Amino acid sequence: MNNADDKIASPRAKPLTARELARLMGVSQSAVSRAFTPGSSISPELRQRILKAAGELDYQPNAIASMLSTRRSNIAGIVVSEMQNPFYPTLIEKLSRGLQRVRLQSLMFNITRGSNIEEQLVALRQYNVDAVIIISATVLSGASVQWATDGRAAVLVNRTIPDLPLTSVSCDNVEGARAIADHFHALGRHRVSYVAGLAHTSTNLERQNAFVTRVAELGMRLIHCIAAGEYSYEAGHRAALEIARGEKTDAIFFANDILAAGGMDALRESAGLRVPEDVAVAGFDDVALARWPHYSLTTFRQPIDAIVEKTVSLVTQQLETPSLPPSRNPISGKLVIRHSTVTEWSPETIE
Repeated sequence: MNNADDKIASPRAKPLTARELARLMGVSQSAVSRAFTPGSSISPELRQRILKAAGELDYQPNAIASMLSTRRSNIAGIVVSEMQNPFYPTLIEKLSRGLQRVRLQSLMFNITRGSNIEEQLVALRQYNVDAVIIISATVLSGASVQWATDGRAAVLVNRTIPDLPLTSVSCDNVEGARAIADHFHALGRHRVSYVAGLAHTSTNLERQNAFVTRVAELGMRLIHCIAAGEYSYEAGHRAALEIARGEKTDAIFFANDILAAGGMDALRESAGLRVPEDVAVAGFDDVALARWPHYSLTTFRQPIDAIVEKTVSLVTQQLETPSLPPSRNPISGKLVIRHSTVTEWSPETIE
């Protein structure tokens, strides 16, 4: 250990400032700052030496001072709505952890129907976040999104906005919807129906259009196409009863799992139909309840870990290179077959 290291061998009563740590170690204050900044220009040996000394002395960088000197807050704003869908809490929890791994803290803005959207968007800008990640915020218009993300790294997750040049990451909805149509066809189901959540959203439009197109290609009949109005258990329950009262269908694709759960209960308990013997049911997402024995729901699994990894990567790339052109990034998922479409259990086909 050299003389500078000897000076910092014993702990102090008060926390050190960056300037004091730099003086004791015989390095510049900027070197201390770079040691705590991911991706900064500093040798691995010097970074390790500074971090070791900081740990021994319980030194913590001052976030406010760092923000003033670097003009970065190291905060990512996560904008969400429609939180009744159980897919989103899981996604947000994993996304927050992924952002922490690249030294970005999360600040969540839950924009709900009926709230003052303008006030919440003003608050988003007042917090001076470095990045904005919008997760299926269906109540926001394209103009609102553009204003909220202007001058910041920005990624849309599970949503695209036509004619708005923003980077997006989502499950490949077209792949998933076509896979479900193919599965129904393979089972010999030819009178099929579709239940949307929010009919105007990009997520729903991609799933609906792909499903309807594939149904036509396979020579199947689309008996019902219903907009449930929201992604909720109650909406799925109502939609299923409407289908059961109409022309007979033998398979229903619900736009997500929570809709499918409500639909299955309505078909079984109120309409007196058997699932899957009378009506096969499929959802989309593969949330936890899809695996419950009561539902054992066939669904298209969204690749959450891959979506999070891609989102975090795109945010960090934009922070480093703000001039990056926007891109669309669909990610493949997986059809998971369970008892809501298949009666006989097979380890090869059912999870």
